[in-house]
Amino acid sequence: MYKRKLLVVISLIGVLIGAYFVVQFYQIFFWSNTTFNNEASYVFIDRDDTIDSLEVQLLPLLKSVDRFLLAAEKKGYVSRIRPGKYKLVPEMGNNELINVLRSQRQTVSVVFNNQERLEDLAIRVADQIEPSAKELLETFKDKNFLKEHGFTEENALSMYLPDSYNVFWDATPEDFRSLMLKNYKRFWNKNRITKAKQQDLTPNEVYILASIVHKESVKKEEQHRIAGLYLNRLKKRMRLQADPTVIFALKRASNDFDLQIKRVLYKDLRINSPYNTYKIGGLPPGPITMPDLSAIEAVLNPEQHDYLYFVVSPKQGVHVFAKDLVQHNKNKKEYVKWVNKLKIYR
Repeated sequence: MYKRKLLVVISLIGVLIGAYFVVQFYQIFFWSNTTFNNEASYVFIDRDDTIDSLEVQLLPLLKSVDRFLLAAEKKGYVSRIRPGKYKLVPEMGNNELINVLRSQRQTVSVVFNNQERLEDLAIRVADQIEPSAKELLETFKDKNFLKEHGFTEENALSMYLPDSYNVFWDATPEDFRSLMLKNYKRFWNKNRITKAKQQDLTPNEVYILASIVHKESVKKEEQHRIAGLYLNRLKKRMRLQADPTVIFALKRASNDFDLQIKRVLYKDLRINSPYNTYKIGGLPPGPITMPDLSAIEAVLNPEQHDYLYFVVSPKQGVHVFAKDLVQHNKNKKEYVKWVNKLKIYR
């Protein structure tokens, strides 16, 4: 009888010990370990993060960081942290948390438009993904890459088309650049290349002219007419004489791209610059901004007309067009009177 009781007691102790370990196992790996109640929380892991820096991020999100670290050690995650953006949802256990952090990277929506230079683009993109602006800019200006794909440092901005892109947050600068090149090649399909050739332009030249059109007007209804006007001037071998290119030349010369110039003066037209289209023939060597896609389409599908001149109308935001210099000078006189009345001297 004594032996039987002893066996029962030992069995009960064994069951209790087993139950304890089962509970501990489930508590460590499967019981909910999150504290937040919002729909989701996001963790961003840098390329140089360690388990210690990850612990700091997880501290306000988890009930027990210690249990998470224990589970991470058991699953071999501690030494295999992967960079990226990860989505955590309420009621996750440590096993699920680690599985998400190990393999379920999230993309981010990278948006950019109207940057004037590669430097501005690098800063804009760096605000949205993990690489720094310096790393991105070095990659954007890689001479071997540019030469291989038919770009120069002056026109390299032409490869970047304004849009919204799904990108892994931890994408390398080279990954991002490759995505942009892929999109560039997809955009410049046979139809658009044919239209560019009809205007006697390459895709990069279309982008450059579109950048000038965009700076002249963001109104889609005007962009086709302005594009047609500049194409008329190019065909007649007239200088473009585009004020936005002079403004860009002045900014470039002063290395101050925050410079505000509301009125181009006659003295400004004398600046020696490959971007001053009052002095150079044809197009400048690169774009003066990243144009909207509407401006690119305007150059590819210009309005057919005989206009060669235009100036801002006293009705702010629109332009008046002329086919000859006599009419243009009349329009210009009204413009000068208007800006003087507004006391815009620079």
